Amino acid sequence: MSSISPSVETTVPGMDPVAALRWQQRVMTTSPWLHEEVASRMAERLKWFRQLPTSWLHWEPVGGGLLAHRELRGQMPDAPCHIAAQRLPNALQATRETGGPGWNPLSWGRTKGPQAATADTRVNMLWANMALHMEPRPQTLIRRWHSHIETDGFLMFSCLGPDSLRELRSVYMAHGWPEPSHAFTDMHDWGDMLVHSGFAEPVMDMERITLSYSGAEPLLAELRGLGRNLNVSRFAACRSREWRAQLCRAIEADLPRAADGRLLLTFEIIYGHAFKPVPRVAMGPATTVPMEDMRAMLRGRRG
Repeated sequence: MSSISPSVETTVPGMDPVAALRWQQRVMTTSPWLHEEVASRMAERLKWFRQLPTSWLHWEPVGGGLLAHRELRGQMPDAPCHIAAQRLPNALQATRETGGPGWNPLSWGRTKGPQAATADTRVNMLWANMALHMEPRPQTLIRRWHSHIETDGFLMFSCLGPDSLRELRSVYMAHGWPEPSHAFTDMHDWGDMLVHSGFAEPVMDMERITLSYSGAEPLLAELRGLGRNLNVSRFAACRSREWRAQLCRAIEADLPRAADGRLLLTFEIIYGHAFKPVPRVAMGPATTVPMEDMRAMLRGRRG
């Protein structure tokens, strides 16, 4: 059983929060291939729900997948869409250009494109693909997600799990180098954090995706598109060309290979969804209840 405290927020052990913020604030124009693939698999899980969301918020859509954004808008053509992102103008432009199936500029006057989310935005579903593992204070972020979701609405998210990059970690360990990334959180701990943040009925599952590469250079290029090394123990300065050549030689020599000789690297993908239940308020001599929560409790009582 995890011992996560709901009242004490600390940064993820071993993660550099300053470096994480720099990564979150970068300007992105395209979505990583792996993120698009994970988003497509996550979209399949929408079929588990009896009704599609009536409104939704896409969290960091450029990093999470622009093709997936288009697919989701096609599945939910009448559901208003909101966008939340560190680089909001960039994300809004990218998602409006992406549009949905049958996207046509002539329809702009009839169909509103994605709108910027505000602190008061409330939606039926919040969608966050492959963002949580790069967040240094995940409990704070999960509580923020909770505040954007309507009562009886739900959260859908995905992120990397602790088995990710295990082959590359072994190479670094064998050569006495610092870790190639920070440690990723286990899905059971994510479930605990969801409950502590006010969600109910969290459902967590995972799968491992093994990617193959023709060599070290394309492998490192893909990893650079997926993120940066946020480990506080990483090399403090830029490395030389000779060290990079040494790294490539080590990857080529020590990573496992498929039957056709291609290098293999594992990514553990965690999927989760959870509902926002009718709030329960512990009553004392004097209790302050937000008006929205009071309305939700009254609706639930009448139901």
